[in-house]
Amino acid sequence: MAEPKRIVLRDGTVRYRLMVEGGRDENGRRIQLTITKDTKKEVLAERTRILAERAAGTFIAPNKITLAEWLDQWLEYKRRDVEETTIRAYRIALVHVYDQLGHIRLQELSEDHVRDFVDGLVAAGRRRGGEPGTRLAISTVEGILIRLRSALGRAVVRKLVSVNVAAEVRPSLVDKKTDKRERERPKPWTVAEVQTFIRGIEQDRLFAPLLLSLMGLRPAEVCGQRWTDIDLQLGTLEIANTRTMVGNARVLEKDTKTSSGERVLPLPQGPWEALRRFRAQQAAEKLAAGEAYTDTGYVVVDELGMPLNTRQLREYAYRLMRRLGLRQVRLYDARHAVLKALALAGVPDVILAAWAGHTNAAFTKRKYVSIEAEDMRGAAAALDSFHGVLPGPVGEIS
Repeated sequence: MAEPKRIVLRDGTVRYRLMVEGGRDENGRRIQLTITKDTKKEVLAERTRILAERAAGTFIAPNKITLAEWLDQWLEYKRRDVEETTIRAYRIALVHVYDQLGHIRLQELSEDHVRDFVDGLVAAGRRRGGEPGTRLAISTVEGILIRLRSALGRAVVRKLVSVNVAAEVRPSLVDKKTDKRERERPKPWTVAEVQTFIRGIEQDRLFAPLLLSLMGLRPAEVCGQRWTDIDLQLGTLEIANTRTMVGNARVLEKDTKTSSGERVLPLPQGPWEALRRFRAQQAAEKLAAGEAYTDTGYVVVDELGMPLNTRQLREYAYRLMRRLGLRQVRLYDARHAVLKALALAGVPDVILAAWAGHTNAAFTKRKYVSIEAEDMRGAAAALDSFHGVLPGPVGEIS
């Protein structure tokens, strides 16, 4: 085995240098490392370390790739597994990382870098606008961290770094408490609001599609529904196609986001009958429009058969909410109200997750089922019974 070479620098300093094989990079090219130390002993010790780590499969070859360059590679890698809209969401989530940490070499990125970044992100967001509700939400910061952890985890797998320095970084407990106390979170409709909306739109042309949102379908699933997906004889609805928006400007038609999202649901009586009427109404509209009608096969279409996108359906629903004097909530938030109602009605977790199009029942309940005080009224009544209090109106205390 080669011995270290003695090198004399211009100022007379003596150093020792040795070339060592570092294996091959991901493209199959040889990696040759130059070890330069003050003593021969130090050079030999470093060579021994490198060879031992190579033998153990733990060696990390030095590289100059920056975090921004690695994130670009990671996003390209993720295209194999996720859709275009998801890649766009990932890139948006990582904008702050690119801006503030992207210039740092991947192998020089530390846990302190990431922790300071997170603390600064929350603080800067809190200052922005100077009013409650304008700061960056903790949930947004946590979403950024999830993407960064995933990208760095992949870098560990590719042996570009030895550890994931973002693995244990979290927003501080103080920031979480402040966010919870100050941030106003829109609440899904109550049962009473849902019923008011349904009664108020019974005569509306898009009554049936809007009822699909109140079955718990995602807006993209509602807009992607085709008449061939609906069996009006058996009363079932298949979810296999979606029409979503990219950047709120371009329609992207695709299959469901996950295999669990592709499902068949039984139609409740209300939506079933509404869809029958809507099918007949579209047939009449097609006859009246003649050649001006385009038979696209979608359920959610205008009077000339052209499909509506999620933005158009959302704005249409908002107008109805304002007319009825209801709180304006996103159609996606109606999904929360539906799944919560099913959970409180005692629907088993496994059915709840299948209805929502999820694989994980715990995720469904954690994400969509939030319990408010009114939801616990039955528990209060049970305690009245336990305490021996007779049911009846609460009277004045004299």
